[in-house]
Amino acid sequence: MITGAIFRDAIISGANNITNSRQAVDALNVFPVPDGDTGTNMSMTISNASQEMATLPDDCSIEEASARCASALLRGARGNSGVILSLIFRGFAKAFKGVTEADGKDIANAFEKAVKAAYKAVMKPTEGTILTVIREAKDAAVEMAEIQNDPLEVSFAALQAAREALAKTPELLPVLKKAGVVDAGGRGLVLIFEGMESVFGYGAIVQPLDAEAPAQKAAAEADEEEEIKFAYCTEFLIEKDKNAQESDPLKLRAYLESIGDCVVVVDDKDIIKVHVHSNEPGNVIQSALKYGQLINIKIDNMKHQHKTNKAKAESTQTKPEKAEPLNDYGFVAVCAGEGLRELFEDLGADRVVSGGQTMNPSTDDILNAVMATPAKTVFVLPNNKNIIMAAEQAIPLAADRKVIVLQTTTVPQGITAMLTFDETAEAEENQMAMNEAFDRVETASVTFAARDSEVEGKKISKGEIMGLCNGRIKFIGKSATDIAVKATDKLYKKNEHSLITVIYGEDMSEEEAGAVESALAKKHPEAEVSLVNGGQPIYYFIISVE
Repeated sequence: MITGAIFRDAIISGANNITNSRQAVDALNVFPVPDGDTGTNMSMTISNASQEMATLPDDCSIEEASARCASALLRGARGNSGVILSLIFRGFAKAFKGVTEADGKDIANAFEKAVKAAYKAVMKPTEGTILTVIREAKDAAVEMAEIQNDPLEVSFAALQAAREALAKTPELLPVLKKAGVVDAGGRGLVLIFEGMESVFGYGAIVQPLDAEAPAQKAAAEADEEEEIKFAYCTEFLIEKDKNAQESDPLKLRAYLESIGDCVVVVDDKDIIKVHVHSNEPGNVIQSALKYGQLINIKIDNMKHQHKTNKAKAESTQTKPEKAEPLNDYGFVAVCAGEGLRELFEDLGADRVVSGGQTMNPSTDDILNAVMATPAKTVFVLPNNKNIIMAAEQAIPLAADRKVIVLQTTTVPQGITAMLTFDETAEAEENQMAMNEAFDRVETASVTFAARDSEVEGKKISKGEIMGLCNGRIKFIGKSATDIAVKATDKLYKKNEHSLITVIYGEDMSEEEAGAVESALAKKHPEAEVSLVNGGQPIYYFIISVE
């Protein structure tokens, strides 16, 4: 049977396993644009659950463990892969409701509910991805559960099927086959299942290879105060006295070791340096006075220090705000860069969540921003295709206000949506008008290749500059400014467009940005060309054409 404690340890093991291989999973991403990579997002998502698991007692049920796990995964979900992972474990939690210990049929039922939850969340499921891996794992689990009701056999059958499904992903997605890799999300899921199987089959938690894992760190911090056996740290110097009652420092050391630990007694010509942790600082001092006069006395209560420091750290952490929903409407926007933050705030955004490419915020980050917005209806602008799913998970969590996620995939789309907003219109009217407006926005962007790749017949070397038109790579070269102009020209149509906005990033100077503005104004004299210092990372330029 799989108990709550076993499930708890399995999640910690699975989190450690994918974290150990996070960079290898990131490297499986085929598209060369630097983004919130799959391995990083899945690792951060399940690590949130791992920390929660570390607080559970040994006598917890699998119902409690899986429910706590699912909740932590949901709130910590980052990127599309992280959201799908959270939905898989939400399915597990639904199956384990009312279950104390899981048998083989319970495990099979968990996989069935996991598949339903994952597929339901994706509008257009693509085979050859993490969805295929979890579905084939489910099929194997159900088949094995009909043969024998052994949870270990069922879970192992699911793992084997997941491995086989992962190996077949290149046959289902030509882009994977051409790149010679398997699906990154599927690989991440298999790594998590392998970490869990280490506990199910052998009772061994996979250990972290790098720094102390979040779960172990959380557990260590929780136990730290209890481990302080001796509360008082006592330090001083003894000025030796020839007429003193005692003269042998070894006797002093022996006494101090009998009442404490971390004993240091250093005998010099005229002084003896003493350090000891004990619960009897008075007796330490009395014993030392037998050797001479005491100077530079310092006594610290380590338990009190620990409590004070812990309370101070907790008080300085940013606690989620909650604003009463007084206004009719509010906005939460996601972007990176101080200039873009100020721009969205000027347009009326109540809260701006820091994030974007390589920095996908979690569902909890977005939810906290929603709850800090004093509005009955809150519009959320993800401004990135890899953040939309995480934003949508916040909708049912905001109980006292309505949340509408506009599926903006670029910053210019988010800006246009806010400019279209009419505070006198109903929420549904605004949603429709904003959707129509941002759908008309064409976006060019200039960034660098994060890895060697080949996309649509174009060979791309790591570090090369790329120009994207509505997310598709169209230009490759060495000059960010030249490619910015080319990408904009590709999108601009004289009879359809009249406005070009050039948003330049932190790696571009004002002079370089001005050169792009001048070139575009010269090429398209009929258009209004404006320049904005967005200060965004990753992207040298983000350019909207409307």
